[in-house]
Amino acid sequence: MSPRVLVTNDDGIDAVGIRVLADALRARGLDVVVAAPRTDSSGTSAALTATEDDGRVLIERRERGYAIAGSPAYITLLGLHGAFGPPPDLVVSGINRGANAGRAVLHSGTVGAALTASAAGCRAMAVSLDILSVSAATTASGGAAMRMSTTDEAARNWSTAAATAVDLVDALLAAPDGVVLNVNAPDLPAEKLRGVRRATLAAFGQVQLAVVETGDGFVRTALAESGEHLVPGTDLAALADGYATVTALRALAELDVPGVADR
Repeated sequence: MSPRVLVTNDDGIDAVGIRVLADALRARGLDVVVAAPRTDSSGTSAALTATEDDGRVLIERRERGYAIAGSPAYITLLGLHGAFGPPPDLVVSGINRGANAGRAVLHSGTVGAALTASAAGCRAMAVSLDILSVSAATTASGGAAMRMSTTDEAARNWSTAAATAVDLVDALLAAPDGVVLNVNAPDLPAEKLRGVRRATLAAFGQVQLAVVETGDGFVRTALAESGEHLVPGTDLAALADGYATVTALRALAELDVPGVADR
């Protein structure tokens, strides 16, 4: 029996990226079910939110899957508990509009869905395409998402990110329970991709948030390129060099902090 995969995202059920990703995973021979937010949910991290009617979460059956009035992490939990058929063996989230790289992954709904699966012991992958335009980035998404016309969106190299993800499925299936592969691909045709590199998380994201004005009852923010030096071996440095990147993550880790002990 083929492994079952739940495909979700934070850009919404109608996004081009999730369609390309689901089709590529099906072509790989996997048993795919798609369940995603019915509207854009970028920047929701691992928030568990949903719209309910008399205690029932609103779900709409679409031709390509389920459109849910909820956040990606909440949808992931629904899938793991059998809401869309047998629980999945893998959760694959994406393809996101914009890279989810560096420690800014903390804010990503795409990565948040994958980390939610990890916390439940399920292997997962977050997949993103580096198409960031700082001028079009949104504060809510931490700069990872951008808004494009349908024509612009279709012209992007989604298939490069999808192929990179598919090539990593076997490695993910063989990984320990709860491992997340955070995958980013540059917006390049496959023949121009320089390869795939294991990378650490950069100490920053592609953009930084700044408070530019405060007043009586309001605050105004802006996003700008971080301007930080790209450190070799990090995801952002490899992306800038034309490589796709993969970083292994896990949702929860316990630390032994000196000076903190039983009392």
